[in-house]
Amino acid sequence: MKISLKKKKLSSGKLSLYIEYYKGSYIDNNGKKKHNRDFEYLKMYLHGEPKSPKEKKENKETFQLAENILKLRQADHIKGKYDIKNTSKSKTSFLAYYTKLKEERFESKGNYDNWDAAQKHLNKYCSPTVTFNDIDEEFAKGFKYYLEHEAKTKSNTLLSQNSKYTYFNKFKAAIRSAYEDGYLNENIIKFVKGFEQAESQREYLTHNELQALATTNCKYPVLKNAFLISCLTGLRWSDINKMIWSEVRDEDDCSRIIFKQKKTDGLEYLYISEQVRNLLGDRKSESERVFTGLKYGAVYNTEILRWCMRAGITKHITFHSARHTNAVLLLENGADIYTVSKRLGHREIRTTEIYAKIIDKKMKEAANIIPELKL
Repeated sequence: MKISLKKKKLSSGKLSLYIEYYKGSYIDNNGKKKHNRDFEYLKMYLHGEPKSPKEKKENKETFQLAENILKLRQADHIKGKYDIKNTSKSKTSFLAYYTKLKEERFESKGNYDNWDAAQKHLNKYCSPTVTFNDIDEEFAKGFKYYLEHEAKTKSNTLLSQNSKYTYFNKFKAAIRSAYEDGYLNENIIKFVKGFEQAESQREYLTHNELQALATTNCKYPVLKNAFLISCLTGLRWSDINKMIWSEVRDEDDCSRIIFKQKKTDGLEYLYISEQVRNLLGDRKSESERVFTGLKYGAVYNTEILRWCMRAGITKHITFHSARHTNAVLLLENGADIYTVSKRLGHREIRTTEIYAKIIDKKMKEAANIIPELKL
């Protein structure tokens, strides 16, 4: 393969620099000779006709940088062709590298916890002395086998399907990252099939159950308000917990919350009902948190279960069940799936379609479509 630096003249008069990867020629089905090329556009530009010393200097510096990139691409090709390894990186501890990736995710508690849980099993599967020299397809298959047949939970049971799916995905992400960073010469994980994700049950409250909770005493009023608001808006715990008053906008004829989702970092504009606005309470300082004293932990999680029991609800309800409740209630009351998806901040509509399956009215009707038997 020939790798070379090329220029392309643009309508603006500037020259766009790109790298051409020429892989030879072939004869197509019509007997014509075709050239097999790939291109990498560098997004670097030269002045077509430099008119000043400054433009000439810019051209010289830009072209030199492009030539340096070309040399790197040529060197990468040679290393791959002759299987030349970066020996310093290949001697790096795999577990140390995994730990570094995990710590980079400290701002996202859920993601960090998943990486940490996966590492506990990696620590049992392999020695701290394992380096990238030891990582190959068999190593990856061995970890998959360990998760499938040997890994245990704290209660000494085999892992659930979704735990296996999650932990192996973190391992795969680490391997892909190591390959991209030059610690591995080959992305060995592409040869190993992962686990299928199991469809998990999404526990939610009916409108009557939510009504019962609303009129039942909760030990922590701030928890009760936050949970009910999550049921009525679909807001995640993380977004409710960090909400400040500047995010709550009281406009002419309505109120809405304008915030950046902690999980996806996407900006959301969420209209809220008058009842939700009343539950939020009186406005305070713009920088003050709306829910002061709200905590995440075993004490509050246990109180949600006790609160439910006092209301006569025996389901295993967590704070996240409030989000499921919101989706189901919206769909049951006529909201279309696209609107529900937007309100929940889902990136993909298929995530929301799970809730549509829960409330499938046609399936309900089908249960009684066969005439009763005479018994």
